Formats: sequence, C-alpha cells, structure tokens
Amino acid sequence: MKTNQTFLCPACGGEVKKGAIACPHCGSDERTGWSDRTYLDGLDIGDDIDYDELREQEFPSRNPPRRKLSWIVIVAAILLVLAAAGFIKMLLP
Repeated sequence: MKTNQTFLCPACGGEVKKGAIACPHCGSDERTGWSDRTYLDGLDIGDDIDYDELREQEFPSRNPPRRKLSWIVIVAAILLVLAAAGFIKMLLP
C-alpha cells in the first residue's frame, strides 16, 4: 500500500521506501528507472500514434445493423391476435 513514506517503483510497481537507494523488488534506481525522463519507459507508447484512428479502431462509429422483424414473428403475432379475438368472441354471449 502506498503511503507518504513510500512510493511505487515505476519499473515494477513494487513499494519502495522514500530514501531507498534501489527498489528491493527489481533493483531499479534513480539512474535506471526513477528519474522523470524514464518514468514511462517500457510502456511501449509511441509518439506517432494517431489518436483519432486509435479511437475509431477501439470504438467504431458505425451503428450496429438493425434487426428486421422476421416474417415468422409477424405471422405469429397476427395469429395470436386472431386467436385472442376468437376466444373473447366465444366468451361473450
């Protein structure tokens, strides 16, 4: 758990005490992984990424195709209505 007395190692995510010379989990230090210049190293984030293209790949803007009512569903609904009307007509004198 990260507290005021610790920070997370940018290389492995392990908890490191403030003032430590190196990460006790992976051995990273100021030179290899704690400096601001290397904070995002190893995340494989390119500088040449087209954000709009990436967003379109992840969240396509085209709407999903609408499902047409099957003719079977339509016929079944009509028969159900006719059956209900016939049943009601039978009940009424």
